[in-house]
Amino acid sequence: MWLLVLAYLGGVLTIVSSCILPVLPFVFARTGQPFMKSGLPLLAGMALTFALVATLAAVGGGWVVQVNQYGRWLALLFVALFGLTLLLPRLAERLTRPLVAAGSRLSEAAGADARPRPGASFLIGVATGLLWAPCAGPILGLLLTGAALQGASIETTLLLLAYAAGAATSLAVALLLGGKVFAAMKRSIGAGEWVRRGLGAAMLAGVAAIALGLDTGILARVSTASTGGIEQALVGRLAGKSPNNSGAMMAAGGAMKASDKASGALPIEGNLPALDGAVQWLNSPPLTAQALKGKVVLVDFWTYSCINCLRTLPYVKAWAEKYRDQGLVVIGVHAPEFAFERDVGNVTKAMKDLGINYPVAIDNDYKIWRAFNNEYWPAHYFADAQGRIRYHHFGEGEYAESERVIQQLLREAGTVNVADGLINAEATGVQLAPDMSEVQSPETYVGFQRAEHFVPETGLVPDKVAAYSPPAELALNDWSLDGKWNVGSERATSSAPASRIVYRFHARDLHLVLGPGADGKPVRFKVLIDGKAPGDAHGTDVAPDGSGRVNSQRLYQLVRQSGGVTDRTFSIEFLDPGVSAYAFTFG
Repeated sequence: MWLLVLAYLGGVLTIVSSCILPVLPFVFARTGQPFMKSGLPLLAGMALTFALVATLAAVGGGWVVQVNQYGRWLALLFVALFGLTLLLPRLAERLTRPLVAAGSRLSEAAGADARPRPGASFLIGVATGLLWAPCAGPILGLLLTGAALQGASIETTLLLLAYAAGAATSLAVALLLGGKVFAAMKRSIGAGEWVRRGLGAAMLAGVAAIALGLDTGILARVSTASTGGIEQALVGRLAGKSPNNSGAMMAAGGAMKASDKASGALPIEGNLPALDGAVQWLNSPPLTAQALKGKVVLVDFWTYSCINCLRTLPYVKAWAEKYRDQGLVVIGVHAPEFAFERDVGNVTKAMKDLGINYPVAIDNDYKIWRAFNNEYWPAHYFADAQGRIRYHHFGEGEYAESERVIQQLLREAGTVNVADGLINAEATGVQLAPDMSEVQSPETYVGFQRAEHFVPETGLVPDKVAAYSPPAELALNDWSLDGKWNVGSERATSSAPASRIVYRFHARDLHLVLGPGADGKPVRFKVLIDGKAPGDAHGTDVAPDGSGRVNSQRLYQLVRQSGGVTDRTFSIEFLDPGVSAYAFTFG
C-alpha cells in the first residue's frame, strides 16, 4: 500500500521533470474545452496506455527471471540499458522511435476532429501514453528491472498505474489552471534533466560494481533489483515492529494460548493467508491457500543462516515425513535476513545440505511474511483442513506440544489411525539443542546498523576502510576488530590478511555467519580460545588445531565445548583478505 502511495506521489512530481515534455502539447491543446468531455478522457487514456505498455514490457522481460547466474547477467544488461537511456537522451530517442511514431500517427488521426468529443480525446490520450511510456525516466526503469528480476505481477501493473495516475492528476490541475502553468513548467525542466542524468550515471556505477564483484549482495539489495527490503523496513517502522531472530522468543511462544491448550481446545486465530507473494517455489509448483483446503498445513518461517531456525529443522523435517501420508503439508517460507540469503542458488544449496524435501516459498519481498503479520524467525503456524489457523509458536522448543497439535488437527480432518507417539529427532552439529542455562551471550551483529558492545567506545567507522586495534582485555560480551576492516550496515569485510575478530563470551557453542571474498575463493582462518588452539572445544567447521576455511555464505560453528562453561575469549584470524562477517550467535 505504501509503495502505491509513493508511486502516486512520484507521478505527481513528474510534472517538473523533462519526461513530461512530449505530453504537454497534447494536454494544453485541450485548454478551454470542457474538462469532462475533453481533458479527463485524454488523461485517462494516457494513464491506462502507459500502464499497459509498461506492463507488456515487464511481461516480455519476464524470461530473465532465472536463478542461475546467466539470468543475473541478462538482468544487469537491462539495468545498464536503462542507465544509458537516462544518461544519453539521443539513445533513448532512437530506442523509442517506433513507439513515438505510432503515437504521432494515432494522435494525427484522432486530432482531425477538433470538437470536444470524449472518444476522440480518449484516443489522443492513448497516443499520448505511447509517446510518454518510453521516456518516463527512472521509476519506469526501476519497476521494469524489478519485474525482470523477480517476475511481472499485478503489483507491477498497480505501481505503474499509480504512477500514471499521479502524473495525470498534476496535469489535470495544470490544465484546469490554464496555459500560464505551461510557461512556469518549462523554466523548471533544466534541473530535472540533470537529475535524470545523475540517476543514469548512478545506475551504471551500480552495474559496474556488481559486474566486478565488489559487493556480492548488492544486486539483491539495491532498489534497481528489489524494493523488498526497503519496503519491509518501511512497513515495519510504520507498524512499530521489526523482524526478530532470537531464541528468546521461546518463552513467549511457549506461554501462548496456555489456557486454551489446557482445556484441549484450539482457538480459531484467523484464516490461512494467501501464499501468492513468493518470487519462486522450490520442491513444488506454487501452492495456494485455496488449493490446500482439506489438508492440515504447517507453515515454517525460516532463513538458512538463522541458528534458531536450524535447530528446529530436525523436528519440522521429521513431522513432514511422519505425517505426509496422513494429510499434513509442511511449507517452508524462506524470508531472508541478510542480502546473500536472497540468492536462490544459495538457498537451493542450503536446502540440499540440510535435507529439506518439502515445498519452500522464496519470500524475498516479505509478502507472505506480512500477510501473516509475522515478526520472528523461526515461526510456526498450524492451519486446519478448513484453512483456519488454529495454533502458532515462535522460536525453539515445545516440540511435543506442536506435534500434538498436528495430531489433533489431523483427527479433526477425518484422518483415521493418526500416528500416535512423539518423534525423537536426532540432531547433531549446529542443529543440536542449545544449553540455555549456560548461555549468557546475546546474538551480536557485526555491521554498524545493529552493532552493540563493540570496543573501544570510539566505535565503528561506517562504510570506510579503517584500522582497528582491540583493547588488552575485554569484559563479558564485548567484542572488537583487529587490522583493516570495511564495516557496512550488515557486515564487516576484511581488507588485509591477518585481520581478526575477538569476542569475550559465555556459552557452550559459538557460531559466526561468514562469507568468502567477492571472487568466491575460500578464505583460510585460525581460531583460538584464550590464546590457544581449541582442541576438544572445536566446532564442526573447525579442526582441533583451530584451522578452517570460509567457502560459502552461511553460519559456521566455531566452538562446541564439552566440559564446564566459563567466560572465554574467542578470536578468529583470517589469513586471507575479503571475508565478510555478519553475526555471532550462541547455544
